[in-house]
Amino acid sequence: MDASSYPAKATPKSLRTRARILEAATRLFAEIGYHAASNSVIAEAAGLTRGAMLYHFATREELVEAAIEHIEFARARLFEEAAAASAAPGQDASEAAIDGYWALLHETPFVAFAELEAAARTEPMLRARLAEAQAAFDRAQVGDRFGALAQAGADPRFQTSRDLGRFLLEGLARGAMTYDEAARRRRLLTVVKRAVRMLNRKGDIQDLWPE
Repeated sequence: MDASSYPAKATPKSLRTRARILEAATRLFAEIGYHAASNSVIAEAAGLTRGAMLYHFATREELVEAAIEHIEFARARLFEEAAAASAAPGQDASEAAIDGYWALLHETPFVAFAELEAAARTEPMLRARLAEAQAAFDRAQVGDRFGALAQAGADPRFQTSRDLGRFLLEGLARGAMTYDEAARRRRLLTVVKRAVRMLNRKGDIQDLWPE
């Protein structure tokens, strides 16, 4: 559910205020982290008093649930926009998908979601509210969305190629390299592209595939 579909307090002004709160929450989760972005900090960033914030979100749980929906809506929209973009002339579709997803992982909604996933490890309330969004994104990401990016088939080998690209890129985006970062990441991205391209090839099964 995004801000425009919220059924309660649905005056135009209220919806604009709610959207402003959720945008501030998304940005602050990405910039300073889930725990530092308390409701009061989010209210201040959105230019609201404590009372105005409580009118829209009486509890932390309410804000978290709405923020997850808002972030997931934003991630899906960005993914669909990336999938609609064509690969550059002469560029392999799987390589274009890798570049596209790597760029997406640095967009604010993706950074915010990654922060929520990290915080959820020790935050039961957040973990419970995040589970449905994680499952929905996982199903869509290995199916229609990333499939449209990579233009690959749907059998297990092609799904594995998408999983390989996805999880290596997510790990790389979250990892901490302490030296020679640009060169090491460039080399890793090159290897990921080659591995995904090999798995996506039609015809003979590559050595990477165990069958």
